[in-house]
Amino acid sequence: MAKQNVAEQFVDILVRAGVKRLYGVVGDSLNPVVDAVRRNAAIDWIHVRHEESAAFAAGAEAQITGKLTACAGSCGPGNLHLINGLYDANRSMAPVLALASHIPSSEIGLGYFQETHPDRLFQECSVYSELISNPKQMPRLLDTAIQHAVGRSGVSVVALPGDIAAEPAPEKAAETAIVTSRPTVRPGDAEIDRLARMIDEADKVTLFCGSGTAGAHAEVMEFAGKIKSPVGHALRGKEFIQYDNPFDVGMSGLLGYGAAYEATHECDLLILLGTDFPYNAFLPNDVKIAQIDVRPENLGRRSKLDLAVWGDVKETLRCLIPRVREKKNRHFLDRMLKKHADALEGVVKAYTRKVDKHIPIHPEYVAAVLDEVAADDAIFTIDTGMCNVWGARYISPNGRRRIIGSFSHGSMANALPMAIGAQFTDRDRQVISMSGDGGFSMLMGDFLTLVQYDLPVKVVLFNNSSLGMVELEMLVAGLPSYGTTNKNPDFAAVARACGAHGVRVEKPKDLPGALKDAFKHKGPALVDVVTDPNALSIPPKISAEMVSGFALSASKIVLEGGVGRMLQMARSNLRNVPRP
Repeated sequence: MAKQNVAEQFVDILVRAGVKRLYGVVGDSLNPVVDAVRRNAAIDWIHVRHEESAAFAAGAEAQITGKLTACAGSCGPGNLHLINGLYDANRSMAPVLALASHIPSSEIGLGYFQETHPDRLFQECSVYSELISNPKQMPRLLDTAIQHAVGRSGVSVVALPGDIAAEPAPEKAAETAIVTSRPTVRPGDAEIDRLARMIDEADKVTLFCGSGTAGAHAEVMEFAGKIKSPVGHALRGKEFIQYDNPFDVGMSGLLGYGAAYEATHECDLLILLGTDFPYNAFLPNDVKIAQIDVRPENLGRRSKLDLAVWGDVKETLRCLIPRVREKKNRHFLDRMLKKHADALEGVVKAYTRKVDKHIPIHPEYVAAVLDEVAADDAIFTIDTGMCNVWGARYISPNGRRRIIGSFSHGSMANALPMAIGAQFTDRDRQVISMSGDGGFSMLMGDFLTLVQYDLPVKVVLFNNSSLGMVELEMLVAGLPSYGTTNKNPDFAAVARACGAHGVRVEKPKDLPGALKDAFKHKGPALVDVVTDPNALSIPPKISAEMVSGFALSASKIVLEGGVGRMLQMARSNLRNVPRP
């Protein structure tokens, strides 16, 4: 029996850690690893057209499954292309193992062809980045990288020279146990008791939730009900906390809506639940703040805290709920629910008149129809830019849908490659890429990946022939738009030329049928919707802070667009408000 080489051992360890796919582009320094994948039935090589797509796809798969995923790039320029997707995965707390293959080990440091230093380059976008310089390192180093990626919910990078990958593996390498899931973490009793006292002493408490509330919906609702608290959320918390929520007061931040800003500023105690919300201009500086987070480095990073609580949200709330007294007065909650509904009423009316007849099509209308016809368990991947706005305001979470995007890193072109990774997790589940024409065209080559693997991803293209968010930023700053116009092809024709279903929609009446036909299609499909580039309107009052990176009071509406079913939900919640 032939002796196993390092590449084969590498692949075996990935399989043992639960990795099912390795996304990447083949190259000479990667050949030993790719060949090892070819001969291992338990793992597949997914050939994408750009390594950036490989990293985005791996990050998306990790976010959907919660399990370790992997991507790879060949030496020098190949693995450098991974960096943007790895930044996104790391900031999204997605456990990803990236293989950065390297030049021949004897040439490192000598200015060799395609030489870079990946173990240094990836340090800022990873929780672990190391070079294998000897075959005897490999088993323990890869195990350590996997433990970091899973245990710290981030990216681990392993740099492996191609010549070392081809060398014989060390004899009788120990198979160490690999951690593939995270434990629950609860605070100490002293911290829980102190937080309970703060809550009991406060008349008005607001909860502000992020992605750390995943899996804790029931606990958050029970807690809010007991202390009569409004519940706001950041964009990454939307899918986990907005649905079935009678305490919902909307979203704060750059794309915010409703009464979340008021609720966080008019309370006596603000509790941040599992959020690393980056915009401190939207957080109050004159109320007491407590923060609960499983990552201690997040505590107090955005605002001054009166209490920092280290623990995951679900377990902490399970310990906390029995220790707080039930509040009887719900005046603050009811007032915020009323403000929330009133705010949505004011925003939504701008796009309720003849929206189904407006040409070019309002993007809000596209998002609203998409929300109606998409499956109840659909996965939405959303491009950065204006698609973020429409996704935040129109796509309705229900506990079964997933909504992912580059919400922390803010990269263009993320939606299509993320859809690739999401679709590989389940070919029968509906995956919809909400793409802008700018983002789609940036990594358009990986539409061919959908065709090559017959992935039934549905790309809904919001095509306004411009970089809409950038135009808005320029306009707010008092600058004329410049360099933001795209001269686009008929993207539907491009899709058909690639061998996929493609249809172009220019009239609102054609949109519902076009989307339904695309969703019925068995393979990949693209719906190219020509949308109104002037659909944005600036509020009548623009604060000075808006000119500097949108750091404005969230009580001002940045984008007067509709808010979809959220108005209906707010009205529904108001029915439960006691009348005087």
